[in-house]
Amino acid sequence: MTIIIDPQSSGIAGNMIIGALVDLGANSDDIKQIMEKSAEDFGKVKVTFDKITKHGIDSTFCHVEMLEHKHSINYPEFIEKIKSLDLDEKVKETSIKVFERIGLAESKVHGKSLEEIHFHEVGTSDAVADVIGSIYAFYSLNLDNQKIIGLPIAVGGGRVKTAHGTIPVPAPAVVEILKDAKMIGGPVASELATPTGCAIYAEICDEIREFIPLVKPKKVAYGAGRKDFDHPNVLRIIESSDITESDMIDVIETNLDHLTGEEIGYLFDTLLDAGASDVSVTPIIMKKNRQGSLLKVICPRKNREKIIEIMFKETGSLGIRIAPNLHRGTAKREFIKKTFEIEGKKYEVTFKIGYVNGEIISERPEYEDLKRIAKESGLALRKVREMIR
Repeated sequence: MTIIIDPQSSGIAGNMIIGALVDLGANSDDIKQIMEKSAEDFGKVKVTFDKITKHGIDSTFCHVEMLEHKHSINYPEFIEKIKSLDLDEKVKETSIKVFERIGLAESKVHGKSLEEIHFHEVGTSDAVADVIGSIYAFYSLNLDNQKIIGLPIAVGGGRVKTAHGTIPVPAPAVVEILKDAKMIGGPVASELATPTGCAIYAEICDEIREFIPLVKPKKVAYGAGRKDFDHPNVLRIIESSDITESDMIDVIETNLDHLTGEEIGYLFDTLLDAGASDVSVTPIIMKKNRQGSLLKVICPRKNREKIIEIMFKETGSLGIRIAPNLHRGTAKREFIKKTFEIEGKKYEVTFKIGYVNGEIISERPEYEDLKRIAKESGLALRKVREMIR
């Protein structure tokens, strides 16, 4: 399953994330209790959830009202208070990572060390409630086991008044937090993306894409923003089943005419061990009618340089061709184990299952398991394959 966080229309804020996750199925009563309890040491808050309509879009609004303001504390003391909260360790650890993103951004903007940053610069009690509420809801829906894709964030525009004076939108901290993400100005002259919302987004997203990938939507949820515009001020979250998974690969190849069969076999295994997704060797006729082989390697982009280095070293080739950044469509795969009894002995066999659009398209036993059973049983490999289906 893939979860798509879509802030393209009206940006992102902590309460919008919570609202959308409640709309997706998270328990609002549990989240309200967690948020109010967690914020107590930093200032009391009151949390309410309402179903509202934003320009025709039915959505969930999470309202966090600050009832108490406390004196600011420094960042290390703030983190110690978070660590002392009675929360699941995963929720605390991820929440601390979110606050660290905010703290690092604020320290960079203000020219201070992280230890010098004060709580009012990292966030107030409503920010604590927003972060912990969002992360609690995220884990309560088991979204940590799903692939999370973020789309570009609409950050708004214009200027906004802050404790440090009037600053341009997006706020400097937002720009720092989103350095490795994608953002776009507008569509209104107002602040749409908050540091808290951006930090949560940056922490939980596995990757940022420009467009929605090929998926099959199953459920759509909306979290409402506080402001009203001429367009729906909502954050959209899409829960989808994967149709295909697409990744970027490089195809690297070179001609061989001077390696022995043993050397080619060694190179074959070395490339696979180094992270190649696939290696093939094809007989070809080269210049001057010489017989040779075409070595073709498919590998993820992250392994490209390592693969090329091995190919130069092991082949002595003076030229290697690279077709970079090709898209590869792959069926969704999983591995399951089955037990078979053969001649009175039980054997465990791993099957590779391939899915497209939720339907099984292939189910094959792993060769290494078949080979092991053939050796142990004394049966022909062909016979073992026939017995394991």
